[in-house]
Amino acid sequence: MTENSARIFNTSSSEYIAMTDKNSLVDNMSVYPAEVTVTTTDNEIRTTIQQSLIDPDAETHVYKRRWYILLAYSLLACTQGGYWNTWGPIAASSEDAFGWSDADIALLSNWGPISYVLATFVMSWVVDVKGLRWACLSTAIMVAAGAGVRCITDQPPYVKWTVNIGQFLNGLAGPVAMGVPPALSALWFPVKERTTATAIATILNGIGVGISFALGPYMVPDRISNQNITASNYSSSNTTERISQERHDIMIYMYVEAAWAVFVLLLILVYFPAKPPKPPTLSASVERMDFMTGAKTLIRNARFWVICATYGISLGVFNCWQSVLDVILKPHKIDESEAGWLGFYSILAGCVGSVILARFADVFSRHMKMFLLLLYISGTGCFVWFTLLINGTIPESTYSLYAAIILATLLLNASVPLYFEMACEATYPVAEGITNFVLTLVNNIGGLVFLLINMVPNIGTAWENWTCLGAIASCIPVLFLIKENYNRLEVDEIKKI
Repeated sequence: MTENSARIFNTSSSEYIAMTDKNSLVDNMSVYPAEVTVTTTDNEIRTTIQQSLIDPDAETHVYKRRWYILLAYSLLACTQGGYWNTWGPIAASSEDAFGWSDADIALLSNWGPISYVLATFVMSWVVDVKGLRWACLSTAIMVAAGAGVRCITDQPPYVKWTVNIGQFLNGLAGPVAMGVPPALSALWFPVKERTTATAIATILNGIGVGISFALGPYMVPDRISNQNITASNYSSSNTTERISQERHDIMIYMYVEAAWAVFVLLLILVYFPAKPPKPPTLSASVERMDFMTGAKTLIRNARFWVICATYGISLGVFNCWQSVLDVILKPHKIDESEAGWLGFYSILAGCVGSVILARFADVFSRHMKMFLLLLYISGTGCFVWFTLLINGTIPESTYSLYAAIILATLLLNASVPLYFEMACEATYPVAEGITNFVLTLVNNIGGLVFLLINMVPNIGTAWENWTCLGAIASCIPVLFLIKENYNRLEVDEIKKI
């Protein structure tokens, strides 16, 4: 490839043309020093990347410390996800201890998506302009501060304020905990490890949620259900003693979570640079668009919005469907505790499947669309199986319900890192931060719409299964029509040309 040759990146609404133009340079902020000219016309944004900077012999290096960076970030994402789900698994004890209602517990969970919407664009700006260190450090501070605030008191009505403030602060950390993995993998990992690193960083947020399902009831046991139903249990002294013990259990749980959050903050504080000294790939050395130009380009990229819609609608609805699984399964003799463990096993299965499939996607690059189609077709089949079981169309059994739910979760959750990487490929050289923050924002909006419908009086639960099935199945023809492009991979494979 000569210095005067050009490489063209196509999108549906604009073109990104990489060519030599030594006389037209601008100084933009990015993770590595490079020169990019951005020319805006009436109908498109044209990006000119200095070809001499995409040198086949450019020095790159893959550092062993990348695994520490991945571990530190993954623990941060795991902590944020687990703390968001603190109160659902111990709802009965919390309501008894503090006189809360179901609406109070629901609000504590709702701070996650509410704060996410508020913080998305601010945190995407921090990631793309200030770098990963500032983004992850500020996120770790918010998680630790949120956990610390919850330790202030256990006395009503003040405890309601401290806990809600803590949940709000933790929710503000959500965008970085969910949207940074592709940016981190692009900065630190080589091409053949990029999707795997994205998968590992992504699944830890879900694992944190899964751990909270098991840890919460262990540290805060349901003392009401465990009591014998006798008249003496309802005496004033016994009730006061029970409530006192519940508050004690909850505060111990808060102290443990706060201590762990401080430990994770120290990991980030001690060592978490904005970038490695040398980039791991050629594409990582190329200047990304500045934040505002990247945002405008993203809006015009129709292919990105198709990817965004399929991801946001299907997985946004599916993830929130999982959150009401206990309600759906209650008529089928599966209680809240068993439904919680089913959710835990499903999340673990999805995490394992995500890493395995991501590894295949790294080895067999340029086939993300094929992998997504296989996952969605198989996932739709599992969900049809589950829906027929629930509706009594085919003979129902607990084993069949478990198998259908766990397999569906495994298949659909395995698609998340593929969506992240496909979006980055389609929008390059737009920065990975804003690309995936918007992607996860649409996912949260899809989930919020599903949860809002749940609030309609007397709507029942039968619609939930059909809605989730429709959201997943409707994405299959759209995925067939998506035209793949690998803008970033084209740069990384220049050495092979």
